[in-house]
Amino acid sequence: MKLGSGQFVYEEVDGWGEVPAGWNIVEVPGVAVDPQDRVYIFCRSEHPIIVFDRDGRFLRSFGEGMIKRAHDIIVGPDDSIFCVDDWGHAVHKYTTEGELLMSIETAESPADTGYIWDVQKEVLRAGPPFNYPTGVALSPEGELYVSDGYGNARVHKFTAAGDLLFSWGEPGTGGGQFVTPHNVCVDGDGTVYIADRQNRRMQLFNPEGEQVGQWEDVWWPCDMCLDAEGHMYLAEVGGIFMGETKIPVFDNPPARITVRDLNGKILSEWGMEDPYGSGRYFSPHNIAFDSRGDLYVGEVAYSYPDGTTPKDWRVLRKFARV
Repeated sequence: MKLGSGQFVYEEVDGWGEVPAGWNIVEVPGVAVDPQDRVYIFCRSEHPIIVFDRDGRFLRSFGEGMIKRAHDIIVGPDDSIFCVDDWGHAVHKYTTEGELLMSIETAESPADTGYIWDVQKEVLRAGPPFNYPTGVALSPEGELYVSDGYGNARVHKFTAAGDLLFSWGEPGTGGGQFVTPHNVCVDGDGTVYIADRQNRRMQLFNPEGEQVGQWEDVWWPCDMCLDAEGHMYLAEVGGIFMGETKIPVFDNPPARITVRDLNGKILSEWGMEDPYGSGRYFSPHNIAFDSRGDLYVGEVAYSYPDGTTPKDWRVLRKFARV
């Protein structure tokens, strides 16, 4: 089955990504691709970072014993791997072979924002780094932007060496405010795109943290990536349905992938009207593409409410460009 439209048409590659016997990747909140088309999945298992070649053959794993819970992963222009550990309140930088180069973490003293995981779920006030961070991106100059999104409502900007430059944002629905800033992306001009997930919008900022735009026709944005032509691929998690009656837990449309220009105009989109169709469940949490334009999508499973996960949930998908 072909998905998308125009110049953005894809077909899913069934069964892509074979792990060693006995391994379970559980769920894949993060996926990234390096310039050699090696695919890095960041999964919530005892093997948190698993590397495949473009054809889905297993190459290696690393990060064992170092990650409390995986959330986001990117590859820098020098092939450095940046990972966001949300339960560890940390961002880690590795080589492609798994050598730890740098950590920015507040595991022993997360920011006091009033948020307590599974107890006090609302962020009451903004705080410094970190309280369950969610995403990371690099500026053209190599600076780091981190969305501090589950237990905070801020974006932090760091030097390449990991020194904090400044932060912005607070809880709320107004301009420059956030409810779950879930991920971050930076274009070649330095514009910063924030997936303001529970506000169901994208917010755009300049490198000084000043709001310069907003997209509102978005369904729970989770992650985004840019191709060489300046098209943004946006993973939009949709409504969750409970049991056989398919009662929506959240008042959302189904999940989708959208391809947009940098004004937010949708150029192509696809999703699944019936996510509980045979083998079709689609919950895009993280997205990346390789040098040939093929897309890799990571999905989560056990993070959703009990009873919503189909038995054949596919948490790692590849879509080949047609």
